[in-house]
Amino acid sequence: MNVKSILLLIAASISVVATSCGPTKAKPDSPKEEPKTAPVEGPKLVGRVASVPAEKKFILIQSYGAWEGEPGQILTTRGPENRTANLKITGEKLGEFAAADIQSGLVEVGDAVYFQHVPKPVTTPSPPETLQPLGETPVENVQKNN
Repeated sequence: MNVKSILLLIAASISVVATSCGPTKAKPDSPKEEPKTAPVEGPKLVGRVASVPAEKKFILIQSYGAWEGEPGQILTTRGPENRTANLKITGEKLGEFAAADIQSGLVEVGDAVYFQHVPKPVTTPSPPETLQPLGETPVENVQKNN
């Protein structure tokens, strides 16, 4: 073998070794933490319209099971022929019945009532700011030369 062949063989060997020892994808020490958000769920059937008092702007809902809705949250109804309405939970409950105010739409006894849970965003408290009274400037230690 001549010198050129030997050098070519050495260069090829080095390139093979270098590529096999190259950087590999390192496994992260800890998984990246992504913001935790609840999966968005579709509306849940929670009951039916049990009564609609005449000349009143509220209804009574007969619950199909336990569900937690806070006063002020919105419910939707669906009736025959795609009739819909929006209701606002009042917070008044008695046994399996709950009251809701009619916000919009037409409601009739027997209409399905749906609830969609919307999770509240998680807020982290920010550190308190140091406020200075108006008109005052901070006093600095100034060395005087006498």
